[in-house]
Amino acid sequence: MRLTGPAMRVTVFIGENDTWQHTPLYTEIVHRAHKAGLAGASVFRGIEGFGASSLIHTSRLLSLSEDLPVAIVIVDTDDRIRAFLPQLDELVTEGLVILDDCEVIRCTGRDKNTSDSNGLEER
Repeated sequence: MRLTGPAMRVTVFIGENDTWQHTPLYTEIVHRAHKAGLAGASVFRGIEGFGASSLIHTSRLLSLSEDLPVAIVIVDTDDRIRAFLPQLDELVTEGLVILDDCEVIRCTGRDKNTSDSNGLEER
């Protein structure tokens, strides 16, 4: 899929220990975005942060926290992102979901028959 020009970015902030039916929540969100045919989704693990609970979660060695912040970023057209929002509403019971208008300058992928450095096919 090629996407350029005006787009919408949805960013979901959750904890890495959040789950959906015994699956990591970030995995469920990415898989649903893929199934919905969205242009792309990435998961980023934070090293420190806090949210509505005001508890600071950190990766520092002396900390007892293991529930580090996770951000899932999904980009596609406004219509396709808005059509996906009901799924996020179902999945994200605690966390933050934000929408941003953005502009895609370049979005190109590998040929589906090309392998990445791990020998895995791009999906």
